[in-house]
Amino acid sequence: MVARVWRGERAAIARAISKVENREEGAEELLDQIGERRPRAFVLGVTGPPGTGKSTLVDRLITEYRTTGARVGVIAVDPTSRLTGGALLGDRVRMTRHTMDKGVFIRSMASRGWAGGLSGAVVEAIQVLDAAGMEVVIVETAGTGQADTDVAGIAHAVMVVTIPGLGDEIQALKAGLMEVGDVYVVNKADLPGADTMASTLLAMVRDMKGRSPPVLKASALRADGIDAVFEAVERIRKEVRSPRGRQVRLKSTGAMITELAKKKLLDRLDENAEATAPKLAERVEGRELSVGEAARLLAEE
Repeated sequence: MVARVWRGERAAIARAISKVENREEGAEELLDQIGERRPRAFVLGVTGPPGTGKSTLVDRLITEYRTTGARVGVIAVDPTSRLTGGALLGDRVRMTRHTMDKGVFIRSMASRGWAGGLSGAVVEAIQVLDAAGMEVVIVETAGTGQADTDVAGIAHAVMVVTIPGLGDEIQALKAGLMEVGDVYVVNKADLPGADTMASTLLAMVRDMKGRSPPVLKASALRADGIDAVFEAVERIRKEVRSPRGRQVRLKSTGAMITELAKKKLLDRLDENAEATAPKLAERVEGRELSVGEAARLLAEE
């Protein structure tokens, strides 16, 4: 399977991602072997409130990258179905123009309650797509609002997408999404209020840490302004790939390591809790321990 992933075989890529997402036997060994290839993909996070047209914008970016010959992987993180535990929206209803393109691989993943709008298996999926030769990996988050910021850690750059008319919602996002973006896009710019939204964003993001990230207007549905968005992302990608981008690459790799470590710790805690928590509950009920003492004992298992 590793050799087939390295060759970019779509069936092998899909199977490898399923294996790590479902935590099947041999998943860790698979990732270790896949990881023998040096990471080279540029990881772009695309985030923003629900309904801002993130998927349509990603679809347009895929088209732009394919015209340059770059291979593109997309991880679209969707809300989780309470019935099946799977993604509510599948890749069959997203970006359908690219599903037959062998230079594009699109995968929907359920968030499964993971914090920050991500899925617990996103980091592993990025590794698989990178090993398969994808030069650009786009992670589109679930769009859960202010908490939807964890992508900033693992991505080399973050695009924050908004639309006209959000008003007070943008103010509420100031402490979250407004601090993580490298590019801001006012999508659906054909709607009234686009200029006002762009001006508001310019004023807000330039207050953050002395940065002046670009604020662009676009209509992904009409394919207006996409060139400027693509050029802004490409400038960042070239910077990240240069020697000057080493710190950005180290930050991204460090965040991926941390996320994988958190996942392993949580998995181990869940396993221990299943056997140990009922016994500790008995001791708390018998007034031998406080709840806090029991929690510390569980954490030390």
